[in-house]
Amino acid sequence: MTSDDVLVAPSVLSADFTRLQEELDDVRGADLLHFDVMDGHFVPNLSFGVAIAQQVRRSSSLPLDVHLMVENPEEVVPWFLEAGADVVTFHWEAQTHAERLVDLIHRSGVKAGVALNPATPVCCLESIIDELDLVLVMTVNPGFGGQGFVEGCHRKLRQLTGMCRDHGVEPLIEVDGGIKAANASQVVRDGARVLVAGSAVFSGDRARNVEDIRREARRGLQRSV
Repeated sequence: MTSDDVLVAPSVLSADFTRLQEELDDVRGADLLHFDVMDGHFVPNLSFGVAIAQQVRRSSSLPLDVHLMVENPEEVVPWFLEAGADVVTFHWEAQTHAERLVDLIHRSGVKAGVALNPATPVCCLESIIDELDLVLVMTVNPGFGGQGFVEGCHRKLRQLTGMCRDHGVEPLIEVDGGIKAANASQVVRDGARVLVAGSAVFSGDRARNVEDIRREARRGLQRSV
């Protein structure tokens, strides 16, 4: 995974779990699979856990991008490292010792990310940005799929891009929430390189939806050069 192109990551949360293998096959042209873990405490919803992650890992060759929306990431991170995650992202708002968690993830040979809720400023990451492989900017308030994009996040993405430039680092900047072909170009111009999409992918023609988002995202990449 590099910042030279844009990556599309379908959110498994929006898939039809009565036909999960077919859904995974339909999005095999994507770059990552985004796997949202919700505990009903940090966010007001429950999703799925380690057993489903293991099944997804076995059922797809795409890298598994695990997003932990849990209040105890220190306890939960090791479970998903063992389950075969390729990227593990925890929330800044939930952690106690971010550096320790990032080190644990890296020592397992896995990429480490930190997620920020819409109201959390990017300045929180000043002390750790040099150590991160990925920063996930939530562009909706987490907990439920199908929400609209929080427009103020455009400015936040630009701020994060500036911080990375100032530090001389290039973590992947990921966006999650309300992403679709119509806004893919703009978020890429703002600095995003990984686009998570749920309902915009898992409705209608899944493969075409992935390509539509990628095409529009690449237009944004060309304009940002």
